[in-house]
Amino acid sequence: MTQWKGSRREVVCQIVSAFTLRKENLEMFEAVGFLATKLGVIPSDFSYAGLKDKKAITYQAMVVRKVTPERLKNIEKEIEKKRMNVINIRSVDDSLRLGQLKGNHFDIVIRNLKNKINDSANLRERIWEAIENVKAKGFVNYYGPQRFGKGRKVHTDHIGLALLKSEMVKAVKLFLMPEDSEDPVNRAKKYFLQTENAKGTLSLMPEFKVRERALLEALHRFGMTEEGCIQAWFSFPHSMRIFYIHAYSSKIWNEAVSYRLATYGSKVVKGDLICLDEDIDEHFPNSKVHLVTDEEEAAGTYEIHQVVLPVLGYNIQYPENKVGQWYGEILNRDGLQTCTFKVPALKLNVPGCYRQILKHPRNLSYKLMRDHDTDVKMQGSHIEEATVSLLISFDLDASCYATVCLREIMKHDV
Repeated sequence: MTQWKGSRREVVCQIVSAFTLRKENLEMFEAVGFLATKLGVIPSDFSYAGLKDKKAITYQAMVVRKVTPERLKNIEKEIEKKRMNVINIRSVDDSLRLGQLKGNHFDIVIRNLKNKINDSANLRERIWEAIENVKAKGFVNYYGPQRFGKGRKVHTDHIGLALLKSEMVKAVKLFLMPEDSEDPVNRAKKYFLQTENAKGTLSLMPEFKVRERALLEALHRFGMTEEGCIQAWFSFPHSMRIFYIHAYSSKIWNEAVSYRLATYGSKVVKGDLICLDEDIDEHFPNSKVHLVTDEEEAAGTYEIHQVVLPVLGYNIQYPENKVGQWYGEILNRDGLQTCTFKVPALKLNVPGCYRQILKHPRNLSYKLMRDHDTDVKMQGSHIEEATVSLLISFDLDASCYATVCLREIMKHDV
């Protein structure tokens, strides 16, 4: 950044450091909140190109403003207690942003495989067939269940819908909705649900629940009014506020692709949307989207892997067939028939994008293992050991979910 003062130019250099975050069994937002506390900055000073799963060992490129590489190195020991490490620390010139991520590599171990597949005699053949099937046909490109809060009473898309409808108080209550368990976090949430006493709830909420505490501190300051709840949402960085709206859009996309495939199958029909680029990501412009014509349907011009569906927003077009009608019915169902997909009160604008119906993993390989990652020995089609594990490795484009790809390979939820 360059500043002018009188006739003399002063160059002000902002401190920006990059690093790789390794985390284990930890939510992304919780990890960022904890790092922010330890470094004396706020969560919005961090930038990253995508979100990583909680229930995995993940590596993530990150950038933080106002923190030197030396300061990052000084907290290495402290954050190890939270199952985090910072590595590859260095100075950089600029931040990252959501959407810059080009893809991910996955190494996944499925343990006790014979307990999951009853017919062990043909295990090797079944695995080979499943792998080759996904290589050839790909998988339906659903958003994974972790995007919505799998197993929770209130999913992230519920909160996103409330925010889109500017129901700020309802969105706060949904965020603080307790589960049925009796752990300290849910006891604090139950107290809030009964009393709406933010100060009292803060005294009960564990320190590690960074997001909940930030919201409660703002509610204590501004109150549980509509305006107070708006201010409370601003205790979250922009990436977190918009995450909930993206979760709603993602849920609708999942429902849309299921409807599309149930209605038309793998045939490309008139009114489908096709992306004209060979190498695409989700954020291509409307000028790259083409509506399939009668003649193109009859000639079989396009294939199903070229079909895209819109992810809700203000700058998208809809298919001009039954799928487009379905989108309209869903928006009516959810009370969004006049929604502009802009929430000015929270400074959120959601232009929308397009997502391919099918995706293919790249560099897909597997290995059967036993006894501390030793390769399994084969005898014909039989495996000697009673219990084996399967290592699957593959690459996916950004915004694709390994759990969804793996579910297609395994033919059940993982």
